[in-house]
Amino acid sequence: MSFLAKMKGTTQSPPRVSLGEMAWSWLGSCLGIAAVAGLHYRFFQGTALTLMVGSFGASAVLIYGAIKSPLAQPRNLLGGHLLSALVGVSAQQLLPGLPWLAAPLAVAFAIVVMHATKTLHPPGGATALIAVIGGPQVHALGYLYALVPVGLGALIMLVIALVVNNLPARRRYPEFWL
Repeated sequence: MSFLAKMKGTTQSPPRVSLGEMAWSWLGSCLGIAAVAGLHYRFFQGTALTLMVGSFGASAVLIYGAIKSPLAQPRNLLGGHLLSALVGVSAQQLLPGLPWLAAPLAVAFAIVVMHATKTLHPPGGATALIAVIGGPQVHALGYLYALVPVGLGALIMLVIALVVNNLPARRRYPEFWL
């Protein structure tokens, strides 16, 4: 098979989801991000800590909108974010002042670590990248970044995913824990 022929794809696009599925995805993502944002603005605003991480938006797509995906399961959500945060902080601390090098190494090593630990969660790549490019406020957190905001925020979103995704009879989350 030629190199270009491989890019044609092998399957058709999946069917559109129902309006009900869209509504539950909307509700879960709205509540999950609202909980993290609400806690951030109530308890962390004006402090050196934060609870808002951009990669949580991508996690919301997975854990509320693609709940059957292996990448959306609790092990992947929590492990992918936590491990990627540790990798990202390590890259930033080992290569301070070299974000052009630390950034790609953080993302690449985060992917390898997630693969090796069976915790692949695509937003984890962004979590690692944010540890490098997040600026002085994120850098000042050091390894605490892995716990607050990353671990705590992901845990809050997981609790909401467990509740919201199991309210309708036709939805079930998670597919697996470990």
